[in-house]
Formats: sequence, structure tokens, C-alpha cells
Amino acid sequence: MPHVVTQACCGDASCVYACPVNCIHPTPDEPDFGIAEMLYIDPATCVDCGACVSACPVGAIVPGHRLPEEAQRFVDVNAEHYGHTQDDFVRFPVPRDKRLPLAPISKPRAVRGGPDLLEVAIVGSGPSAMYAADELLKQPRVRVTVYERLDLPFGLSRFGVAPDHTSTRTVMNLFDDIARHPNITIALNTEIGRDVSLDELRARHHAVLWAGGAPTDKTLQIPGVELSGVQSATSLVGWYNGHPDFVDAGPDLSAERVVVIGNGNVALDVARILTGDVDELAKTDISRDALAALRSSAVREVVVAGRRGPEHAAFTLPELIGIADGHARVWVDPADLEGVWADGVDDPTLAAKLSLLQEISQRPKPAEPFIRLMFGKTPVAVVGQEKATGVRFVRTGTNLEETLDTGLVLTSIGYRGVPVAGLPFDENTGTIANVAGRVTDGGTPVPGMYVTGWIKRGPSGFIGTNKTDSGETVAHLLEDAEAGALSRVG
Repeated sequence: MPHVVTQACCGDASCVYACPVNCIHPTPDEPDFGIAEMLYIDPATCVDCGACVSACPVGAIVPGHRLPEEAQRFVDVNAEHYGHTQDDFVRFPVPRDKRLPLAPISKPRAVRGGPDLLEVAIVGSGPSAMYAADELLKQPRVRVTVYERLDLPFGLSRFGVAPDHTSTRTVMNLFDDIARHPNITIALNTEIGRDVSLDELRARHHAVLWAGGAPTDKTLQIPGVELSGVQSATSLVGWYNGHPDFVDAGPDLSAERVVVIGNGNVALDVARILTGDVDELAKTDISRDALAALRSSAVREVVVAGRRGPEHAAFTLPELIGIADGHARVWVDPADLEGVWADGVDDPTLAAKLSLLQEISQRPKPAEPFIRLMFGKTPVAVVGQEKATGVRFVRTGTNLEETLDTGLVLTSIGYRGVPVAGLPFDENTGTIANVAGRVTDGGTPVPGMYVTGWIKRGPSGFIGTNKTDSGETVAHLLEDAEAGALSRVG
């Protein structure tokens, strides 16, 4: 049976370049790469060589015959992306003249010209920063210094991934390998603007690459969000992952119902943690303080409420499969799916998502604590006096109101970048103004300043998306170095 990409897929495309028969798509050169929820192996082309398994940094690729029961659905997910079913699997290699051309592999070219030793500063140490460092360190005449505000590196891959997503968290092993390169230094507990200024960085280095991410949440603009008992899902993630900024963000878990406003992957993550088996969570590296709080939690239901219908749900298909076929208890009221059908939907990923939601809705209501997915609910107010006691919704597109009682409201409606002193900021996009990674001020490039990651493109994509994003920025940085356009400022 062919190999299969599973839920842990980070999308960094290392497997694409390792595959000898080009059976993994979309590739970074295909238009849907940036919006794909995961990568997919074509079972009709896969020759079971296993090259992709070695290349994958998060262990997301598994031989079909070794899939655990909770991942079996990914056999169909991979096949259906190419218009196949399990019955269509081809057990023999596709004839050479029938194969697609291999995905292009750009081998690093030594930079000629520019400084004898190119000194580059990277601000931040998350995935975009480490992928950028990896690209830069392919050049023997480059030295990289990473500046990290916290006392531990790797950003969201350490503090943003749910503790029970152990496979995804193993991407830090790759970053550890990069950090061992002799030409990289990681300066921890070093904050730009507090310990060293941006001007000082620019004076020390030929180029500064800002990889500070999108560290704040979008604000929910409804009455009552200032009440006690309302906090961002991001703060909860930081709390249970032991992020030092969120040590005191522990929620009040004394209410039986939690309402999460927004239904992206982060919303499903917090819902899964709040309803999970505490003994199983104890086997992960979840914060011990969070574990103790969860042991005494009174939560019996976590409602994940989306403003639009299920066809517009922000969570990805792999994340939905993870809670539907894993150990989470999840339920959808059939009334929320009335008039929604997977049949006739052209997008195979969306069709699979809708089909799975229908399947979940036909299951018996699970034992408590459980997750309930709700759709078509627009929040209009958090109700309560000093503390939240409920959320008032209207059925989207109508005047029908409904109030859900709760003592904890988590907002999860997206992230936003923050302005950086001394750099041009685009308020509309929440990003540092740039063109393909080159920082620009009024359309004019700022010499020696570059960006990558969410602060470059906005909060979109997955961990591995930063690999291609950083590759683009680094290519332009090296191009400028070769042209003699980089010099220390000051």
C-alpha cells in the first residue's frame, strides 16, 4: 500500500524534493501550495520507496499498512485529492513516460561578491527565523546571530503547538540541528529595544531579518469583552504550554460550559485540551500547573462557535479528523447542518470536511466532557455584570437570538502583527511593509532590512509554510549582498 500523509503534516515540502517520482503535491511551485491544508501523496504514483519518510521533519508520512486506526481516514483523504478511491490503488510503479516531471530543486549557488563574511541578524527564533537561518547557512561566507526575547528558542513550534500534538512538536529537532551549525549564535533573553536597539543591530550586521511573527490577537468588537472571564485562546495556549508571558493566564474552570468564539485550529486545540483525558495529557510536556488545574476542572462542555456556516469553517480537514477519529469527544447538532451537503462540492478537501461533519452529527451525543461545534452563530455581546455569565448570539442572517450560559469565554478570531519602532508598518494588513521580504518605506527599499513569517505575509499557513516564505526572503537578501548593496549602517 502507498505511503500516506497524515494529520501532523507541517507543509514544509521537504518530502516533495525527496520524492523520486513527484507523487507529493502541491509543490511550492504550484499555485495552491500556499492555501493547501496539507500535502497529499498520489497512491497511483507512489512507489513505496520511503524517501519522503526520511525527509519529513515531523513524522507525518506513514506506510499505508502501518497506519494506526485513528489515522485510517487519511488513506482516503490522500487518494481523493487525486480523484482516486482506495480501490484504485496502483501497486506497481507508473511507467517512466507517464510520470510527471520532478519538482524543481534549487541547489544553493555560492554568492559571489559582497562582503568576505556576511553578518546577518535574525530577530526571533520561531519557525520562520530558523528556516531563514537554514537557508543562509548554506552559504559558507555567512554568519548568523539570532536574537530571542525569551529564555528558550523556537517560538510557536514550542509554545504554540498543542502538547498532545507530539509529532508536530518534533520539528524542534530540525531546529536543534540548525542551531548546532558552527556559524550560528542564538542570543537568548535579548529583546530588541530593551537590550539592544534596532540601530545598533544595523550597525553590527550587514542585514537584519525581522521574524517577530504576529504576537497579538485580533480584538472581538462586541460589548462585554472587558468582563472578567473573557480571555484570548492564545493566552490559554501560552498558559498550558508554559509560555513565560502567560504564567498568570490560568482560566477559571469552575463553570460547566466554556464558549470559544471562532473555529480555527487553535479553537479546536483549546477545546480538545479542556475536554481531554488528563492522565493522557500528563504523558506530554504540558505545563504542570495547567495539568493540576485541569484535574480539578468542572468543565463538561466546550462550545466552539463559528459565525458562518460549516462550509466556511476555519479549521482544517486534518484537524477535524484528529478530533473526530482520535480520543476527543465531539458532537454537531444535525440542525446546524441542515441544507449542507458534501455531494456536488468540487473541492475534495471541503467535500471531505462536510461529509465528516455530517457523520459526526449522526453519532450519539458523546459522554461529558465533550466538544460541540456550532455554526451560523454571530456573537453580539458577552453578558454579565463584573464577570461573564453568558454569550448572546444571533443566528447569522436573522434576528433570532440565543444566549449560552458560561463562565469562561475564549476569543479565537485570528492574530495580528504589531508595529516595530523604526520600521514602516502597514495598518491594513498588520505587517511590516515589504515587497517579497524586502522592507519598503513608501515603496522604496530600506537598505539591509528584511522580513519573513507572519510579520511579512500576515497570519496564514502552517509551520512549514515558513520554509518557502523564508526561502524567498533569503534569496533576495543574498541577491542584494552579491550586488554590493549591503553594508553596516552607522
